[in-house]
Amino acid sequence: MELKQQDLLKLHYGNRFEDKLIEAIIQDGIYKSVKQGDVLMDFGLRVSSMPLLLNGAIKILRRDEEGRELLLYFLEKGDTCAMTLTCCLGDSISQIKAEAEMDTELVLIPIQRMEDWLIYKTWRDFVFDSYNARLYEMLDVIDNLAFHNMNERLLKYLQNKVLITKNRMLSISHQDIAAELNTSRVVISRLLKQFEKEGKVILHRNRLELK
Repeated sequence: MELKQQDLLKLHYGNRFEDKLIEAIIQDGIYKSVKQGDVLMDFGLRVSSMPLLLNGAIKILRRDEEGRELLLYFLEKGDTCAMTLTCCLGDSISQIKAEAEMDTELVLIPIQRMEDWLIYKTWRDFVFDSYNARLYEMLDVIDNLAFHNMNERLLKYLQNKVLITKNRMLSISHQDIAAELNTSRVVISRLLKQFEKEGKVILHRNRLELK
């Protein structure tokens, strides 16, 4: 791992992990850089490593029996994926897809090291905290599906996108939004037109601005 990559690791994880654990990650971790839209993990593949994000963002999606995908949550710098942790520890195949929301840098932790590092309290705390954080995010998804109508879900989705990208101008099509919210493009287009009339968004071709 190059010096710049080591600096990013220490910047985002140095306050969470002890020095010996940081050294172990530098020694055994595999640095990876991915472009927006790249798929890091897909449904049905065996998981061999766990990601630690240095910058950028990754979206985690779940697929139903009919092949439709639903956005579960985003990962940002300092995060890891609870679903990946589960697959790694259980030596099972992936039940999710991980796709880069933007250009992203991360460190891949080999599955063999995950159990070895449980001797470090900071690693155990990190694993449990990650489980809790992702659990609450998935409960939020369930609440949205069960208790919120589509216009509320859409607005929250756009707000989350702005928070993740740090940009109010979102380069995304109506079809892409519909796919991540597991609904139809017609519904999304109608709601976005309504939002535009209400002054919440400005619509462009394959882009929109959240006001």
